[in-house]
Amino acid sequence: MTYLFNNPTQFADELVEGFAAAHRNTIQRVNGGVIRRHKTKPGQVVMVIGGGSGHYPAFGGFVGQGLAHGAALGNVFAAPSAQQICQVAQAVDAGGGILFCYANYAGDVLNFEQAQVQLRTQGIDVRSVVVTDDIASAAFAEQHKRRGIAGTLAVFKAAAVAADAGKPLDEVVRIATEANDRVRSLGVAFSGCTLPGANRPLFEVANGKMEVGMGIHGEHGLYRVDAPSADGLAEMLVDKLLAETPLSIGSLSGARVGVILNGLGAVKYEELFVIYRKIDQLLTKHGLIIVEPVVDELITSFDMAGVSLTLFWLNDELEQTWIAPADTPAFHRGNITPAVQFEENIAVAVQPIHKKQPLKIGSADSQAAAKVVLTALEAARDVIELHQEALGRLDAIAGDGDHGIGMQRGLTAAVDAARAALDTQAGAGTMLTAAGDAWSDRAGGTSGMLWGVILRNLGYAFGDEIKPDAAMLAMGVSNALEAVVSLGKAQLNDKTLVDVLYPFSAALTRSAARGFSTTEAWTAAAEIAGQSAEATKNLAPKIGRARPHADKSIGSPDPGAVSMALIVDAMGRIIRRQCA
Repeated sequence: MTYLFNNPTQFADELVEGFAAAHRNTIQRVNGGVIRRHKTKPGQVVMVIGGGSGHYPAFGGFVGQGLAHGAALGNVFAAPSAQQICQVAQAVDAGGGILFCYANYAGDVLNFEQAQVQLRTQGIDVRSVVVTDDIASAAFAEQHKRRGIAGTLAVFKAAAVAADAGKPLDEVVRIATEANDRVRSLGVAFSGCTLPGANRPLFEVANGKMEVGMGIHGEHGLYRVDAPSADGLAEMLVDKLLAETPLSIGSLSGARVGVILNGLGAVKYEELFVIYRKIDQLLTKHGLIIVEPVVDELITSFDMAGVSLTLFWLNDELEQTWIAPADTPAFHRGNITPAVQFEENIAVAVQPIHKKQPLKIGSADSQAAAKVVLTALEAARDVIELHQEALGRLDAIAGDGDHGIGMQRGLTAAVDAARAALDTQAGAGTMLTAAGDAWSDRAGGTSGMLWGVILRNLGYAFGDEIKPDAAMLAMGVSNALEAVVSLGKAQLNDKTLVDVLYPFSAALTRSAARGFSTTEAWTAAAEIAGQSAEATKNLAPKIGRARPHADKSIGSPDPGAVSMALIVDAMGRIIRRQCA
């Protein structure tokens, strides 16, 4: 259980506020996350990490001397938004370039890539290294598809030490990339985790059973086996990781390896030491030389009972990064010379990722349409709130269970932004772009980014001068579909919201070409959207967090597709009532 919370939708914000207060001598809170309180040398490379909340010490706990310069912190189990990432990056930029380093999850990739594009337009040299250490999530031949789990620490540390040593960005990227190539992890779990406000865990494991190969977002493992003894688990983890020894290592005898035994939340230190005892024996028996092992909680999943083992295959260069001193709220190694601190409450100039449309006064027709847009957004928010728990359960079948709460946060922010736009007499286009910006920033994750794109494209098509008609609506949705596919890379039948957006867009386009009214066009397309969402239950996911759990997903519709169909239906009721 997660026992202590207020409003679950505010949980991530409140935990960051408390974390910053507890470690104010080490870190400084900024919009979007936290940064080092210690000044960085002018002209040096800085590293920004990040991910969803619910994994402490990752990711904020790794900010400090010897590790990250800043961390963008998203909602519970949801990637930080591109805006958050930009804000943190701008706060730590020292003029020598920025390395983004993050785990390989669809939402993180989407938002960090978008932030990278935006920062480059501002003249900042930004590169990315994506961590792919989880051997369970894809075959060796498809390492680029693997998730990032506890091995992120080794890659973060290698990059940070190189950056603080004054190496140029190309060298920092090379070292981080080599670290990622040499790190392997595998995790197991004996129970699921419970999100704040939820009354049951995302999944349950029968007594005496164990899930093998899950990620860090409360998702199922890839398969279930009888739970072994501590020694039996040590043998399984070691055997599977040694079977993936990098080709560059050659003989195991004499090879040097960093070891991370990570507790995922409910397995406590005494148990970790029991299993580490056997891991140490097994690795030593194979002739390996263990260098500065770490037995700790490093990347957790609320109250999940589980562990992961990471092997970091060292060379001379990487070993120096692994043993180098560090001083952060959650990770300490050796002694480090204190750096000069920032002044309290440093002010950081941040440029917005999306240039906000001026809230100019719209025409009378466009203002009238804006009122309908606001009412439609409110209806969408209400229907998602009604189905929030069900969407979360659906998402937990093969994902992380956060879809309902993420959609609620995004829609609430969109409605607030739309109301503010209406108060300024903005037109429908400006209102939609403002709502899209607010949704993507507040929700984060994959769905936040994509719904922001959808609303913005609708806004661009509507404009602020004339009354939107079916043709403008069809064009806006068509443009939104093109942008969603370009950003998210999902195609039809990949089991995503594209499987609803594509036929919905096609139906709108057909109706508009036939001269249908907005009401007629939307009503016909909404029926198709609902049918398309239901049909996703027959598909296997080919992209995103559900991909490694394809078998579990078959028979259940995609949560992103279902939430889109719910929104389309709710908005349709408003359109029929107000636009007939």
